[in-house]
Amino acid sequence: MGSPRMTLQTQLVLRALLEDPAKERYGLELCELAGLPSGTIYPILARLEQVGWVDSTWEDPAVHEEAGRPRRRFYRITEDGAEHARDTLARTYRARKQPLPGWAARPAADGGVS
Repeated sequence: MGSPRMTLQTQLVLRALLEDPAKERYGLELCELAGLPSGTIYPILARLEQVGWVDSTWEDPAVHEEAGRPRRRFYRITEDGAEHARDTLARTYRARKQPLPGWAARPAADGGVS
């Protein structure tokens, strides 16, 4: 199983999926949860599905016909995907909290550290 590129948008989608890992969510629902447009969400979901972090299924045709709307595709994070996502998000978070290599605190003009 590979790892997707961990962009901020990918992190937002993963966080949305991890809110309730057992729940299937359709694309527009994920757009709302992640705060991203559908043109951003769907390519990310496709990449996550390619690496095995997400599974998708199509809604039963009878349900969407009864509701009078297009058929929905539902996405759910896999058990392995949830584990990898949590680990990757934690590492990404820790990396952001540490100073970049080679950067040291500089003395400020008033004698403090900036």
